[in-house]
Amino acid sequence: MSTNVRGLIDRIYREYLEPADDVNSYTTVHTTINSSVTTVKYIDSLLTSEEEDVLDAGTVIEIDQELMHCTAVDTVNNEITVVRAVRGTTADSHDAGAVIKIAPAFTRKAVFDAVGDQIANLYPTLYAVETKALTSGTGYTLIGTYGSDVDDNNYLVTPIKAISQYTDWQAGSDQTGLTFKGVAVEMVDLPNPFTYTDDTSTERTKTYTTGPDVVHAVQWVGIAAGHTAYVTFKKKFKQPTSEGESLISIGLEDEYEAIVMAGAAAHLLSGRDIPAATSDFITDQLAVATYPVGSSSNIRNGLLSYQRYLIEQAKKDLKARYPEPVALNQITYPT
Repeated sequence: MSTNVRGLIDRIYREYLEPADDVNSYTTVHTTINSSVTTVKYIDSLLTSEEEDVLDAGTVIEIDQELMHCTAVDTVNNEITVVRAVRGTTADSHDAGAVIKIAPAFTRKAVFDAVGDQIANLYPTLYAVETKALTSGTGYTLIGTYGSDVDDNNYLVTPIKAISQYTDWQAGSDQTGLTFKGVAVEMVDLPNPFTYTDDTSTERTKTYTTGPDVVHAVQWVGIAAGHTAYVTFKKKFKQPTSEGESLISIGLEDEYEAIVMAGAAAHLLSGRDIPAATSDFITDQLAVATYPVGSSSNIRNGLLSYQRYLIEQAKKDLKARYPEPVALNQITYPT
C-alpha cells in the first residue's frame, strides 16, 4: 500500500497506465534547475537515437508535474530550450535526476488531478473517520483552539458516537469507571470566524482557515462540564494539494486506495484510443483481481464496474464498524 499521494500516483502508472514493456520515452535532468531558467540539460545516454529525434521543437515534455514546450534541442550539449509551465501547470524547481517524460500519453499533472477528484467524490458514499478527545462544557465546546487553525476540523460532518469513562456525571468529580459509557452529543455550525468570551472573561476569535466556511462546536447532553469524552466524527475527505501529503492525513484508508486507482484510470482512459499493449495490460490486471472485462473495448466500463464493487465492499465494512447512531432533534444518542 502507498503511504502518500506520490506513491498512489506511481501505482496507477505501474498497474494501469504504463505496462512495463511499453513505457513512454524518457530521460533525466542532468543539473538541478530553478523555476525560471529556460534551458534544461538532459542525460543523453538514456535515449536511443530515434527517441532523441522525437525530442525536437514542438514536443511537450513533463518534469514532475510541470509541462514544458520545447522550442529547440541542442544534441551536442544535451540542452533543451523550453517555454515553462504550459497548459495550466506551474513552474517549479526540479532536482538533478528528475524524470523528463517526452510527449507523455498520460501526464503526471492529469493523474494527480484525477486522483484528487476521485478522493473528493468518495463522500458521501464513503467517509473518513476521526476521534477527538474533547472536554465537556456547560454549553458548547469549540472544536479546535482560539486563533487561526490551519487544520481540517471543518471537514467534520456529524458525530457517530461519543464515550466517556466518567460514571457519576457530576461536576468536579475526577472519579472514573473501568468501562466506557455512551454520551449524547450534538454538533452545531457556527459563523467563521466565531467570536466568544472564554472562562477568563477574555474575548477570543476562532477561525478555520481551510475547508468549508464554518466553525464547529459540540453540545453535550447528560454529562457535567469538565469531563473528558472521546467523540468519533464522520468526516469528508480532504482533496490533496501536493504529492507529499500522506494518505492518512486526507482520510484515505488502505482499502480505499484501489477504489481511487480504478476511478482515476477510468477517467483518464475515457474517450481515448488505448494502445494495444496498455489495453491488454489493464485487461490482465482486472482479471487478476477476479474481475474480467471481457474485451479491451470495455476497459473503461470494466474499471468503473470494478470500482463500484470495491465501493460496495467498503460500505459494508463501514456499516459493520460504525452502525448508524440514533439521532433525535439532531442529538446523537449512543446505540
